[in-house]
Amino acid sequence: MEYGLIAGNGRFPFLVIEGAAKAGESLAVVAIKEETDKEIEQAANDVKWIGVGKLGKMIAFFKKRGVRKVMMAGQVKHIQIFSGALPDLKMVRMLWNLPQRNTDSLIGGIAGELAKEEIELIDSTHFIKDRLAPEGVFTRRKPSPPELENLEYGIRIANGIARMDLGQTIVVRARACVAIEAMEGTDAVIKRAGELAKGKLTVVKVAKPDQDMRFDVPVVGVPTIAAMVEAGATCLSVTAGKTLVFDRDEMVSLADKNGISIVGSDTETN
Repeated sequence: MEYGLIAGNGRFPFLVIEGAAKAGESLAVVAIKEETDKEIEQAANDVKWIGVGKLGKMIAFFKKRGVRKVMMAGQVKHIQIFSGALPDLKMVRMLWNLPQRNTDSLIGGIAGELAKEEIELIDSTHFIKDRLAPEGVFTRRKPSPPELENLEYGIRIANGIARMDLGQTIVVRARACVAIEAMEGTDAVIKRAGELAKGKLTVVKVAKPDQDMRFDVPVVGVPTIAAMVEAGATCLSVTAGKTLVFDRDEMVSLADKNGISIVGSDTETN
């Protein structure tokens, strides 16, 4: 079996499995006990449940299956790394040697451990590139002039935050930053922004500069729009070509129903 998958939470892992099947490939799947939906067992034929931090067991499973290429799909909340779960010896050694424990360092460390066993961590969108956001407006309504001003300001600030690996999403109102994502995730930061300044909010989600498509790829979908509706947000910008859009038709339909504008932006030029 050539391909393996490290499955986190959400729908991302299921879509990778579906995309692989369409390409005639099967996957050896490592499911994270603390995160992965139990339905993964119905979606994939070869699933191994492993606790967060059990890096040695994960690598042993992939080696036993003859896996040479691995993808990561689905969030594993950063807070899990600092939870009460006990990491195994391989994970402890990897963590000990990291200069810092942000997302890039943590997953880069895992990629390094895989590489030592001649297993390559590859682009997580390998089987689902058709789901990457195109450039331009997705919805019936285009951004209004005030929203465009928010986008110009927001993309510049969000790029700075992403460059420091602090988060990918900010929420803006009247060219002022209302909320910045940390460990809580996109939907949670939108909700928090709504509690601080409900209405007329613009959400900006960006890929990191030189985004490594092997991990931490930005994702939006129906829950993103639902959170925006609740918060009173009216516009969403995502990085074209580097953001995964799940259930695009349903997402756009919900946005149109609520007068929300969605745009795929070339954020690297801002």
